[in-house]
Amino acid sequence: MRLGVLDVGSNTVHLLVVDAHRGAQPYPQHSRKSELRLAEHIDGDGDLGEEGADALVRAAISAREAADELDCDELLAFATSAVRDAGNSGKVLKRVAEEAGVSLNVLSGEDEARLTFLAVRRWFGWSAGNLVCLDIGGGSLELGAGPDEDPATAFSLPLGAARLTRKWFSSDPPPKGEVAALRDHVAKVLNEPAKRLLECGPPDRVVATSKTFRTLARLAGAAPSSAGPRARRVLNRNGLNQVHAFISRMASGNLAELDGVSVGRAHQTLAGAVVAAGAMDALGVDELELCPWALREGVILRRLDWIEG
Repeated sequence: MRLGVLDVGSNTVHLLVVDAHRGAQPYPQHSRKSELRLAEHIDGDGDLGEEGADALVRAAISAREAADELDCDELLAFATSAVRDAGNSGKVLKRVAEEAGVSLNVLSGEDEARLTFLAVRRWFGWSAGNLVCLDIGGGSLELGAGPDEDPATAFSLPLGAARLTRKWFSSDPPPKGEVAALRDHVAKVLNEPAKRLLECGPPDRVVATSKTFRTLARLAGAAPSSAGPRARRVLNRNGLNQVHAFISRMASGNLAELDGVSVGRAHQTLAGAVVAAGAMDALGVDELELCPWALREGVILRRLDWIEG
């Protein structure tokens, strides 16, 4: 069957269309991104502003029309932290349903972690053993651990790269004191969740997914996207230290000129590096292996399981 997946995140709205059936790899047929930065449209009252809501409705209309043109059997639409955390999320969801004809399912943070873990497990298979999975988004950090397809332990923490950039940094680039304060905050928030993850046993494989980790790995020398999804990519602690050292002194405009860094996310790369380093330290690991599959693939795989199971 042909499935369309509409992912409404804190930074982008991404439509992915795949041909898939249970037991087979989903094959991408179409991909379209709109960079809305919804998290930056949250006002002082915690609501998604009118400009952000209007942009979301337009993006949903465009995605539905594209899904119809591509003969999708179903459009799976979901929203994560930006919409989930908005005080007026109910009103926004109603607008999207009525004006765009798209029913957005708001995922909980734990659901995000579990679906991402499922995608990573399916990509690496049972040979990955006891698996730990990390995913840095714009609004939150998802973590999961366990030996099965469903993680034994899963967390969602308010450590998204965009969220932390807005809250902790006052300039671009930020002062060293603000970076140090963020580092301490991240370590404190991660302390107990990391202990819980490690209660599942020593990890055989620690895997990272998301655009933030891919950007950091590319800056540290990992293969470019042109090498394809099956190229092995890793991010080690020494490489991350070097990346952190030079991007902490760069304005986002200059950083965006580097290979692998998108203009829309350049400003939050440093906060992402702080979270990545904090997670590696809390888990006591020196290397992360990157996975090209993440939440969208997890949603597809779970839907196929339900339909055909």
